[in-house]
Amino acid sequence: MSEALGITFKEHDRAGVVTLDRPGRLNALTHEMFAALSENYQRWAPAPNIYGVVMQSTHPTVFCSGGDLKVLSALNEKDAIGTIREFYRAAYSHVWVLEKFIRPNVPLINGLVYGGGVGISLLGTHCVAAEGYRFAMPQVGIGFLPDIGGTYFLPRLMGWMGSYLALTGATIGPADAHRLRLVSHYIPSAQFDVIKTALADNHPIDRLLDGLHRDPGEGELVQQTPAINRIFSADSVEEIMRRLDAEDGEDADWARQTAAELRKKSPTSLKIAFKQMQVGKSLSLNEALKLEFRLASHLAGTHDFREGIDARINGKGREPQWQPARLEDVSDAEIDRLFSTPIDGELKLIEPNCIS
Repeated sequence: MSEALGITFKEHDRAGVVTLDRPGRLNALTHEMFAALSENYQRWAPAPNIYGVVMQSTHPTVFCSGGDLKVLSALNEKDAIGTIREFYRAAYSHVWVLEKFIRPNVPLINGLVYGGGVGISLLGTHCVAAEGYRFAMPQVGIGFLPDIGGTYFLPRLMGWMGSYLALTGATIGPADAHRLRLVSHYIPSAQFDVIKTALADNHPIDRLLDGLHRDPGEGELVQQTPAINRIFSADSVEEIMRRLDAEDGEDADWARQTAAELRKKSPTSLKIAFKQMQVGKSLSLNEALKLEFRLASHLAGTHDFREGIDARINGKGREPQWQPARLEDVSDAEIDRLFSTPIDGELKLIEPNCIS
C-alpha cells in the first residue's frame, strides 16, 4: 500500500499492522483511506495467518483528527455534493466492516482521537488508551452531526453523558473515557511495543491487556456528572440552555462556560444532535449508520455545513455565521423532516462474505 495514501497496511508474523501516517494533516481521513481500511480488514478477516490487527499512529500527539476538512472544503467550493456523499458512504460502510470483524482489533491511542478517528477505533473488539488520549466528537461546531456511529454509541453512555458530549463537542481524557467504556483499557504508551509483539506472536490478547491495564484515576467529569445528568436530561435544546443559564452554586462557572460553548455551535446541528440522542438508543448500529448517511446527505451543500468548514479551514479563527443563527428560529418540523425524508441512494450495509 502506497505511503502517499497516508496509511499503510503490513503484516508482522500473526499481526496485521495498520499505521496512520499523515502527520502533516494530523492523520485526517480521506475517502481513499476509508476504502483502503475496508479492503484490508476484509482481506484479513478470513486470513488463517492473521490472529489480530493493531492500529497505530506515527504522530506523537495525534491518533486521528477525523475526516479531512481541507478536502471537504475543496469539494464544497466545487459544489461536489455527490462526492461528499460518497466520502460519508465510505466512512460509514467501514464502521460496519469493523463491527463485523471478529478477530482481535487493538487500536493503540496516545493522542487526539476526534470524529472519524473515533469511528475507525471505537467499535472493534478492544480500544487501548494511553496517557495522551483525548476524545471528542466536535462535529456540531462545523455545522454537521456527531456521526460515524455516534448515533449508536453516544446515547448508550451512562446517564446523559452522550448528550453532553454530542452537543458540546467537549474533549475528555483517558480516565473519563475508561469510566464511560469508550475504551477497554488504560495502558501506558511505553507498553505499546509489548502489545504489538504479543499480537504478532499469537499471544491471547485479553489476558495480556488485562495484565497491562492500570487504574486511570477518577477523571475530570466526575464532579460535573450530577449537573450534566440534571441539565442534559431536558426535553429540548432550548431547555438545556435555560437550565445552564439558571445554574447557580458550585456548578455555576462550569454551566456558564458550557452555555458559552453551545452558543458557538450551529443551532441546526445542535437540534439534529439532540434528536440523534433521543432516537439512537433504540436503533441498531446498522440502522444508526443508515440514518447518519441520510442526514449527512441532507446536510451536504447546506449553508451551515459550508460555513462551518470554511470558517475552520479558511477563516483564520473567525466565528461561523450560522443560518438560522438562533435556536428558536430552527424549526423542529424541519429537523423531523431531515430524519424521515428518504434520499436517492440510501446507504446499504451487507454482510461481507469474507467476514460473516
